[in-house]
This record gives sequence, C-alpha cells and structure tokens, in this order.
Amino acid sequence: MPVENTDPMEQVRAIDTEVTHVWMIRTFLKHADEAEDDEDLRAIVRDLYDFILAVGPLGEVEDPAVYLKMAKKKASKLRRATELYEEIQPEVSGHTNFVMAARSLRTAVDRILSVIKSR
Repeated sequence: MPVENTDPMEQVRAIDTEVTHVWMIRTFLKHADEAEDDEDLRAIVRDLYDFILAVGPLGEVEDPAVYLKMAKKKASKLRRATELYEEIQPEVSGHTNFVMAARSLRTAVDRILSVIKSR
C-alpha cells in the first residue's frame, strides 16, 4: 500500500489505518495467557502501545507534520518490536492465532514504514 499522495493528512490517514491493526494485535498479545510468563512478549506489547500512544488518535491530529515526525521518531522501536515478535513467535506458540498475528503485524508495520519513507 504505497502512498503515492504526498498530502500529509493522507499519509496520516494511511498510517492510522494500519495503527488499527497494530492495536488489535497488541490487544490479542496483551490478553494471551502466554504473555503472563514471557517478558519479551510483554515488552513487545509495551512497544506497540508506545507507538500507538505517541502518534495518538486520528481525531486529535491538528498538525499532520507533528504526527508524521512522531511516527518517524518511533518507527525504529515499532520495527524492532515486530522483528522480535517474528523471532520469538514460534517459541511462544505455534497456534494459528499467533502465526497470523505475526503476519498481520509485519504487514501493518511494513505499510507504516512505507508511508514514513515516502516523506
């Protein structure tokens, strides 16, 4: 989903669409029984939340440049959390829910990073 439009608000909307997916994955992982005993998994949940909280809700965006700057600033943490989840997911659980969460997270994060790089 490359964002051809360089309109900053369109870029914000594109990122926000993917943040909804990151939110659902974070919620799934946060409430998974496996998170109780896995510090890495809890760290991933915190890092995903950190990105979501940093950019904030779409309805509160007053200045797209500020949103995009924050997204860029937090992008490396989001990328590292995704990479860590992909690495540990087979050990955490091979259940389809965890496998699909890894794939979904990778897709959403790749799209977010694509928008950020297009700036």
